[in-house]
Amino acid sequence: MAQVLEFTLPDLGEGLTEAEIVRWLVEVGEVVAIDQPVVEVETAKAMVEVPCPYGGVVTARFGEEGTELPVGAPLLTVAVGATGADAGPTPADTASGAASAPVSGDASGAVSEPAGESSGNVLVGYGTGAPAARRRRVRPPCVTARPAAPRTVPERPSAPAPAPEVLGPVAVVSPLVRKLAREHGLDLRQVRGSGRDGLILRTDVESAIRKGDQERADAPTAPVTGPAPVVAGERVALRGVRGAVADKLARSRREIPDATCWVDADATELMAARAAMNGDGGDGTAPKVSVLALLARICTAALARFPELNATVDAEAREVVRLPEVHLGFAAQTERGLVVPVVRGAHARNVDSIGAEISRLTEVARAGKLTPADLTGGTFTLNNYGVFGVDGSTPIINHPEAAMLGVGRIVPKPWVHQGELAVRQVVQLSLTFDHRVCDGGTAGGFLRYVADCVEQPAVLLRTL
Repeated sequence: MAQVLEFTLPDLGEGLTEAEIVRWLVEVGEVVAIDQPVVEVETAKAMVEVPCPYGGVVTARFGEEGTELPVGAPLLTVAVGATGADAGPTPADTASGAASAPVSGDASGAVSEPAGESSGNVLVGYGTGAPAARRRRVRPPCVTARPAAPRTVPERPSAPAPAPEVLGPVAVVSPLVRKLAREHGLDLRQVRGSGRDGLILRTDVESAIRKGDQERADAPTAPVTGPAPVVAGERVALRGVRGAVADKLARSRREIPDATCWVDADATELMAARAAMNGDGGDGTAPKVSVLALLARICTAALARFPELNATVDAEAREVVRLPEVHLGFAAQTERGLVVPVVRGAHARNVDSIGAEISRLTEVARAGKLTPADLTGGTFTLNNYGVFGVDGSTPIINHPEAAMLGVGRIVPKPWVHQGELAVRQVVQLSLTFDHRVCDGGTAGGFLRYVADCVEQPAVLLRTL
């Protein structure tokens, strides 16, 4: 006898309250193992594959790709201890979205132990419940007595295809077909299906769309007798990463009384030091030292001298909390938008270690594989907007941090050096800080120390 368990969207941590379904990884009727990823979702932090803590046969899925679900909403139901033959959904089940009365869990997706055996892992490595003491294969739950026959779990039992959704005189089984028709405003009742028993296939929908487009193109154009209609502008939904950035920046501007100071610095010596580090003196196999890694190391040295800026404000308690460790965030532009990965324990790393971690996180960010843990917990942010070819900016603080250092492009400019006019490599540095954690004297001292290290890298020797 199979027991149907409901798996809900788990709590993904860090205050995240919803996620968008990007891609389903399993189909209805498919057998899943314990902790097998079943859906890929996009949160405000990152793309995440969500594993199901139950093993069995998928009897229903909730939400099409592109749908946004709140935490605690049903994701799918699994028949635990079922074979594919006895867990396939009926037409009534498909229409109602469940195969039978499911056993609901809490927002983390966990249920009490008597409801079915599971791993307890809702999102592996993040936001998980406590795993079960032993991890075993799924077995049919016992109702009155333990079955005498040995339990078996089929590797891939055959399951009947899900019943088509009937729309009047036609039938549709694929959610992709319905989505395609909906996007083009096509009434599926007007489409003749070429599949078995009149089933509407994707090719049928695409053919109907092309036919409709051609008919509209051939139709005579009515003369314009009135004013031209107003064309609405394109609307882009603020959700996912873009929505999270918008919310965070708005909150920063709303809650933090920020101020900005800036200074131009002669970066000629810093660039010369970098060239020496990356010169032919080594064996040629060591990774190159980046300008960002050097600036990150300068930041950690400056924060050691001015710890007031490595802090956060507890507004409820009316307290400034100075943090003992530096977790350095750095702004990275990706195809999915601006993200801020965090270098953990930056205060205890040298230039090579910081550079290696920045490179690793940047590659993961470009691949869209950053986890929520990679993007949270920062205490200070470094923003190198010079890569966009601009000289200066007034950064917005990455809430709930207390400061952000912005770095412009390093370009040749006229500069007075040792009493004479010369062409030097000049960079503009800007510091935006929360005026609640310190006054202008502290912020100015921090920025001046950073500028001194840029102009004379030997200053860093005292902190190495």
